[in-house]
Amino acid sequence: MQFILILFLALPIILILYFKTQNPKHAKQELPPPGPPRLPFIGNMHQFDGRSPHTYLHRLSKQYGAVMSLKLGFRRLVVISSAEAVKEVMKSHDAVFSSRPALAALRRLSYDGLDFAFSPYTETSKEMKKISTVHLFNTKQVQTFLPIMRDEASKMVEKIARDASSSAATDLSETIMSFAANTVARIVLGKSYGNFFHLLHDAEAVLGDLFMEDFLPWLRWIDNLSGMAAKLDKIFQDMDTFCEEVIEEHMNPNRPKSMEGDIIDVMLRMKRDGSASFDITLDHIKALLVGIIIGGGDGTATALEWALTALMKKPLSMKKVQAEIRQLAGKKEMIDEEDIEKLPYLRAVVKETLRLFPPGPLLLPRETIKKCSINGYEIEGGTMVYINAWAIARDPTTWENADEFLPERFLAAEIDVRGQNPMVIPFGFGRRGCPGIGMGMSAIELALANVLHKFEWELPHGMKEEDIDFDSEPGFGLHKKNALRLVAKVVM
Repeated sequence: MQFILILFLALPIILILYFKTQNPKHAKQELPPPGPPRLPFIGNMHQFDGRSPHTYLHRLSKQYGAVMSLKLGFRRLVVISSAEAVKEVMKSHDAVFSSRPALAALRRLSYDGLDFAFSPYTETSKEMKKISTVHLFNTKQVQTFLPIMRDEASKMVEKIARDASSSAATDLSETIMSFAANTVARIVLGKSYGNFFHLLHDAEAVLGDLFMEDFLPWLRWIDNLSGMAAKLDKIFQDMDTFCEEVIEEHMNPNRPKSMEGDIIDVMLRMKRDGSASFDITLDHIKALLVGIIIGGGDGTATALEWALTALMKKPLSMKKVQAEIRQLAGKKEMIDEEDIEKLPYLRAVVKETLRLFPPGPLLLPRETIKKCSINGYEIEGGTMVYINAWAIARDPTTWENADEFLPERFLAAEIDVRGQNPMVIPFGFGRRGCPGIGMGMSAIELALANVLHKFEWELPHGMKEEDIDFDSEPGFGLHKKNALRLVAKVVM
């Protein structure tokens, strides 16, 4: 009787132990990624450094791991900082990581989800991405843009030569941005526009702002009080008005001949003949324009500026790439796209620049559409995700001498930078990869080849090599903080 009583009292403990040992699902239950301690309501917002978020999050990842979590107000945030984790996303979960969070700036610039770049992943955005890849930026279409790139590169060279004739230092930051903006404007809009540069600059700046409504909705009044909400609305209205004017000009029978075959012309033709899988509206065209304009001009200018900065810091690399170009070109006035194919060291310089200085260090934020597992951690659906492309490309476990500018590493091995290799992803990857990669790479390589071919470069009087800085502006982009000023000497 006493034994039965003891057994009865011990039965609950026996059952608990039994089910704990017999339930493998429970035993293997995955935990969320680790992260820094957080405060009630605001989470980690008090710790978040918006001045240089990619370097701040990189430092945190060293403490909490390559897949870590934070809480920004009510939003869950996961930061991925390793090629191994990106490879897992690429291989098994690209669709899960394909959406965008409904952040104020992204939402406003996306025309309520009609685009492929900024909006959540819907059937519409999926079809818009397909149009961009198949019709707008396929290899054949990019070939038709090459004369524009050559012409704008020639104008840039002429501008630098004028500065050189007076021994004046060239503000290369401004000159390069003018080249990039004019190139994109002519390819997308059919001609250059005077206010295009300012619209581009304003739109890029607002994408890096943090809005209270995105993280603490009950404090959205702060956005109104600070003027940030009004600023965002004005930028959208200015961009919308600009797009309408450009589209109307394209629909005018007396439009400039340069508009034939540009991006808007292709989209309007698809709208008329119904060749798309859905009914294209003018808002679809506007949304596509905004995505291309912001992504295209900025990435090209940023890469060129950092490439020249890095080469000035590494004179041996500068001599090597110039010798390669001049040996091939001889007395040829301009390098063209056919020459680029025969310049492996130049192309390695571009790849190494994109590795060390990706234009969007955290890429654009993604959002998971359902629960999944990465590196053994459970990530909930609806989680905002930053992929730290800057940290991944400087990981010393992946790259030898990770922080050093060494183009030779891309000669020793064929390493893809267009979204296929998780070690270096300056253009993103998968469903959210940039569809204009081919156009962007062509513009960067062509412009860099010609400014290196035509000129010898020197530092302004009184400046030494150690004075060359790699400081970047605050925010989510990777723009040089201080303008790059160099003295050009024409090669005779």
